[in-house]
Amino acid sequence: MKILYATQATGNGHLSRARDIIPLLQKKGKVDILTSGIHADIPLPYPVRYKFNGLGFMFGRNGGVDMLNTFRRNSLSKIVRELRTLPIDQYDLIINDFEPISAWSSLLKGKPSVALSHQCAVLSKKAPLPKEKSRMGKFILQHYAPATVQYGFHFSRFDENIFTPVIRKEIRQLTVSDKGHYTVYLPSYDDNKLIETFSSFRDIQWQIFSKHNKKAFTEKNISIRPIANKAFMESMAACRGIICGAGFETPAEAMFLGKKLMVIPMKNQYEQACNAAALDVLGVPVVKDLKAKQHPQIESWLQHGLSFRVDFPDITEEIIDMVVEKHAPTGSIAPSPLWGENSAFLRF
Repeated sequence: MKILYATQATGNGHLSRARDIIPLLQKKGKVDILTSGIHADIPLPYPVRYKFNGLGFMFGRNGGVDMLNTFRRNSLSKIVRELRTLPIDQYDLIINDFEPISAWSSLLKGKPSVALSHQCAVLSKKAPLPKEKSRMGKFILQHYAPATVQYGFHFSRFDENIFTPVIRKEIRQLTVSDKGHYTVYLPSYDDNKLIETFSSFRDIQWQIFSKHNKKAFTEKNISIRPIANKAFMESMAACRGIICGAGFETPAEAMFLGKKLMVIPMKNQYEQACNAAALDVLGVPVVKDLKAKQHPQIESWLQHGLSFRVDFPDITEEIIDMVVEKHAPTGSIAPSPLWGENSAFLRF
């Protein structure tokens, strides 16, 4: 059986999840990997068959998306060319993690495809939504990467086809400690803004991972570090608390590690607004931005915020077994003993 696993490479969350999903798929058949996007910092330790520019947003420096740079970096003619060159007909099973080229190629050529992404969960009618609705944001999520059938990951099982997060093995194997520092990952903010904000909390040691700087340096009580997978994981494992955007993987990993967590959703990013609403339901503090009027809320969290651990079960293999067994061509794979009446997959 030939499997195409296609994943978004804008940001690091999709690739983090892919690192655990790909070897499980390789047990099922020959897997070709497709990535599209231009903003990832985490490499995949597997050969990638197709690398496309795709359609992605560019991080700004003031808390949101850089719309002008996003428009400049996304070429419609290049996207059409990528759609045409992808030999989608060669594959028996297409699994898509919010990746537009494979999704639209499948749709246009009448090939069934399976969506396995966080965005599918966000679109569920039972998932929490922000108070401020965004028709455009919802429209983009619905049509960015269409699929025949959808399964999603979220912070909780809000719906039948929603599963708890894939916590990669690298995170599960970490030794957790508290060395007193706070880890920050806010890629849509400029380093100068981050230094200005967090240096005002003088008694706190901050380890800030920067999207905009390739060299490490220290200023006042702040250590600025370039994004690196191992260094970021080690910082999270040893920190007292984490401040990050309202993405999916980093907040989920923070809760799994039992760290204090505060999120600041990107401006004009509907998915992060939805994530913030879900985290708020779980009791995670949500801050609107880094303006001075938000500083008392950050200070209160630093002094009195509580950590809590969510033991997300390791059911990734069972999910992959279920997806392949239900959607692979008939007779191409034997049933798995992991998917049955006593499965942990059915209990969470």
